[in-house]
Amino acid sequence: MLRYLVKRILLLIPVLFGVAMLIFSIVHLAPGDPAQTMLGANATQEEISALRISLGLERPLYVQFAIFVGNAMRGDLGKSIITNDSVLREIFLRLPATCTLAALGLLFALALGIPLGMIAAIKQNTLADAICSFVALAAFSIPNFWLALMLMLLFSVMFPILPSSGLGDWRNLLLPTVVVGGQFMAIIARMTRSSMLEVIRQDYIKTARAKGLPYKLVLMRHSFSNVLIPVITIAGLSFGQALGGIVITETVFSIPGTGRFLVDAIRAHDYPVVQGGILFFAFFVGCVNLVVDMLYAFVDPRIKAQYR
Repeated sequence: MLRYLVKRILLLIPVLFGVAMLIFSIVHLAPGDPAQTMLGANATQEEISALRISLGLERPLYVQFAIFVGNAMRGDLGKSIITNDSVLREIFLRLPATCTLAALGLLFALALGIPLGMIAAIKQNTLADAICSFVALAAFSIPNFWLALMLMLLFSVMFPILPSSGLGDWRNLLLPTVVVGGQFMAIIARMTRSSMLEVIRQDYIKTARAKGLPYKLVLMRHSFSNVLIPVITIAGLSFGQALGGIVITETVFSIPGTGRFLVDAIRAHDYPVVQGGILFFAFFVGCVNLVVDMLYAFVDPRIKAQYR
């Protein structure tokens, strides 16, 4: 297990290096002068030159990239041009709100997606299967921003029972949780259904049923653990995708999280925040995927044996 863990950590290094190179290239090779964009059209050439020198923009790109990577390896993602504060500190201040929203969205997706998928598989080709499949298809097809606006219109304007923005108490999280978890619930439901159909057709399930074991016991003891393996994979990927999708949700619901922070940085052309924020998210998602891989061993003993 330890050997596999070290191997996965080493594989994360080139991924982060590639992400850093990609985002650095996009930010610095985009048309326009970042210094002039930040100072505005009325800035003098002397002011622009002074800002370029202070930001190190007059150096060759490979030197700037080397400095950026070297600082990132020490945990320094730079300073925000707008607030002159550490990018990492700014992210950590807003990260709890983002992680809470992503975790609640994922729990919502699992709590609805797994039962819907299992019901659809057990009741295959019945009305229950059709209803569950329709719900999953509808949830997957609706865009996040449109669902957010419709929920705000319904529960905050027409029936003002929930707040439409901000981050106060638990009531503020209900609508964003549904928006974040809606599409992932559909994916998990479809994955659970297909995995369940594959598992219940295996010979060992038929043998357990032939021995006279109750059907519910066969499903929970012999089927559920095998069904969970692909579901855990989707859940881990969904959590990473949820962090990206939260950018829209936090912006619509005015939640002061890292997603909205990055959007504001892009609007203000605060490129150190953009570079550092995306690199941090890449590292965070990589760690989540690493945890998901470790969970496989606890769900399926066969996978644990391969790690030894």
